[in-house]
Amino acid sequence: MRPVRFAVVLSLSLTAASCSIFHHRDKPAPVVETVRTADSPTPPTAARDLADVMATDLQLTPEQTGRVRSILSNTVTQANAAKEKFPPKSPQLLAEQKRINATSQRELQQTLGPTKFKQFIANQRKMAAEMQQRQK
Repeated sequence: MRPVRFAVVLSLSLTAASCSIFHHRDKPAPVVETVRTADSPTPPTAARDLADVMATDLQLTPEQTGRVRSILSNTVTQANAAKEKFPPKSPQLLAEQKRINATSQRELQQTLGPTKFKQFIANQRKMAAEMQQRQK
């Protein structure tokens, strides 16, 4: 009788082992890389990431960090709206982007003060590279 019981147990274990109910093999999600072009909208996380980098590099107070994040979020919103409104690389779009950037720079200068604003301007490229690393 033991060989029959062993055969039944072996048969059930082999069946269970091959049954998909017991083997959930999650397939890895396909890797999808988003390719951004100059015409693509700026992701909303860009403002947060740049504000975080600025807070660290410029040693901003929590109040300054919040204000910078607000300024940058507003800038991203306006820039994305302009990209939707005007054709890519059009003079109207370029003029609107220039206006948006000038307003943003003025607001940042008021928030940061002259010393930290000069430091920001000097380190802008480095901060942009750090921000892009965070978005990957």
